[in-house]
Amino acid sequence: MNAKPTEPKLSHVDADNQPTMVDVADKAVTQRTAHARARVQLPAAVRTAIDGDEIRGPKGPVFQTAIVAGTQAAKKTHELVPFCHPLGLEGCKISISLDAAGDAIVDCRVKVTHKTGVEMEALTGATVAALTIYDMCKALSHDIVITDVALVEKTGGKSDYRSGA
Repeated sequence: MNAKPTEPKLSHVDADNQPTMVDVADKAVTQRTAHARARVQLPAAVRTAIDGDEIRGPKGPVFQTAIVAGTQAAKKTHELVPFCHPLGLEGCKISISLDAAGDAIVDCRVKVTHKTGVEMEALTGATVAALTIYDMCKALSHDIVITDVALVEKTGGKSDYRSGA
């Protein structure tokens, strides 16, 4: 008789099908990293405001402000996403570059030594940095599009992951 393969199940649902925080008490402490990325499609009206590698507006330097906002958000992920564990991040590095099409590429790399991963912190950091770019540039155009928010890579814990993209 063939055993039925185990179906994947959601980690934040308990045996009674109720939402719950994952119990990490028995997990091993390891160094865990995550890298997330977001793309901000900048319309021509915004691209014309780019001077070198920055946009300077009445609210200040856009990309530099977005880096600060994304870092703050990564550190507060547990306050925003209900079942995330509070983590003392050991590192959070956000960079913003312009690709050949003139889109802003936001990369957020996060590191912690803990019992749980930092994927959500990296995704939150990249997303809030992208939202900050939108907020600071919307006076120039509302045609800004945030897209392709994704986990690029994670290490540590049970398994490593690298996207195929």
